[in-house]
Amino acid sequence: MSNYSSSDDGKLAGIISYFTIIGWLIAYFALYQKNKTYQASYQMRQTLLFHIVSMIVSYAAGAILFSVGLSFGAAILWVIRVALFIIWLIGLLGALQGERKPMPLIGEPAQNIFSGI
Repeated sequence: MSNYSSSDDGKLAGIISYFTIIGWLIAYFALYQKNKTYQASYQMRQTLLFHIVSMIVSYAAGAILFSVGLSFGAAILWVIRVALFIIWLIGLLGALQGERKPMPLIGEPAQNIFSGI
């Protein structure tokens, strides 16, 4: 862990990374590249996977479910988006508290998949 800075806990970069993929890019290039911390790395790994998964799930589910039937598909898509929001909120609350708490279903795999961040 010698590649990480100890002057800042990386909380700000971690928090900003939760707000859309644009927020992730801003956090990565404007904050993280200049001041790499373990906290920021942890949060950024899981938010990157979350953003990727949520985009894929939302678009794929929307395309598939709306083809099944507009009202039924919209209801299922709404449930999926609420579930994604809850996962996102759990992660954000952990980041706000400065904890390395994994997001449900996403946090642990993200640490392995994006170990280079």
